[in-house]
Amino acid sequence: MNKFVYLDHAAATPLDSRVFEVMRPWLEGGVGNPSSFHSPGKEAKNAVETAREAISKILSCRAEEIVFTSGGTEADNLAILGFARANSAAGKHIVISAIEHHAVLESTAQLEKEGFKITKVLPNKDGIIELEAIKAAVRPDTILVSVMLANNEIGTIQPISEIGNWIQKTRGEKQYPIFHTDACQAAGVLDISVEKIHVDMMTINGSKIYGPKGVGVLYVRKGLRLQPLQFGGAQERGIRPGTENVAAIAGLATALELSQKEKEAEGARLVGLRDKLISGILSVVPKTKLNGHPTDRLPNNVNISFLDIEGEALMLYLDAKGIFVSTGSACASASLDPSHVILALGKSPEEAHGAMRFSLGHSTNEEDIDYVLKVLPPLVEKLREMSSVKL
Repeated sequence: MNKFVYLDHAAATPLDSRVFEVMRPWLEGGVGNPSSFHSPGKEAKNAVETAREAISKILSCRAEEIVFTSGGTEADNLAILGFARANSAAGKHIVISAIEHHAVLESTAQLEKEGFKITKVLPNKDGIIELEAIKAAVRPDTILVSVMLANNEIGTIQPISEIGNWIQKTRGEKQYPIFHTDACQAAGVLDISVEKIHVDMMTINGSKIYGPKGVGVLYVRKGLRLQPLQFGGAQERGIRPGTENVAAIAGLATALELSQKEKEAEGARLVGLRDKLISGILSVVPKTKLNGHPTDRLPNNVNISFLDIEGEALMLYLDAKGIFVSTGSACASASLDPSHVILALGKSPEEAHGAMRFSLGHSTNEEDIDYVLKVLPPLVEKLREMSSVKL
């Protein structure tokens, strides 16, 4: 394989070398448990609290409002399940978007089994969750609303600030509803100040921002009650017990600082490459459709349906050419079901099965885009000749 074109950064990003250097001392010699009172333990505790403080400054919140988790999935679960179970006496209705990550969808599915009522708000045809749709879904017994900041499959950026502002004004002096957003895909490219986007809880994942895998953050506004999902220690104020992963936490803080510092320049660079790839595919490959809003989308996201073929087959053919992409969310890649996100746009199952996600990153350059545009058309043509699916 002569080429290596990695276009699956929405699934996982490579570890930034600068992040690794921050992690290195804790991987090679950091022996202390942050809960221990001896010197090595205090050093580890200091590293965790330094990271917490750094993240809180980026999020414009208090350090004690930062809870470290094992990743985005756990943070979403803790936000949804933890909050709902702790506040069920106030109401058992939850509003989510129909295009949430499976970590939110499956958490609310579990809550349905526990007697909660879930309303799923559909996006418009461009994948945007409109404020009016949220307004129509919220009821007097609604205790929680969850809408992701940017979609992991089609890259659409949601009007979270507008929704959050309305929720805050609507509840007034009441406590409910509370607003949560999954910002895993957005943390590296958008403003995530909780004051500006008006959220009460927010999820961030290290593996999407060139940080380490297996670490995440849940911002929880002071005063909110969450029921822990696991037990056995007093770490993270008892909300998330377990010995902290010092190296990963330090790495996450550094990755978030770097991504926020560089997001404008890198975003502008990626938008140019993204738009070149979109226009190139739509112009040279017949029977293709862009999924998601043409401009209100992440700077690195391209999601296109290739009609008359199966996305999995195209993914494997591209893999053989050294081009690595995805057919949807990495967390659902083992499933053969069509993407729930594409279906929510009103697309057919066949269009959903033919959807392909190209997600660009730091290593992506114009030569990579040119290579994809050269290799892709004949592969699609070959697969269509073989395919029994015709739209």
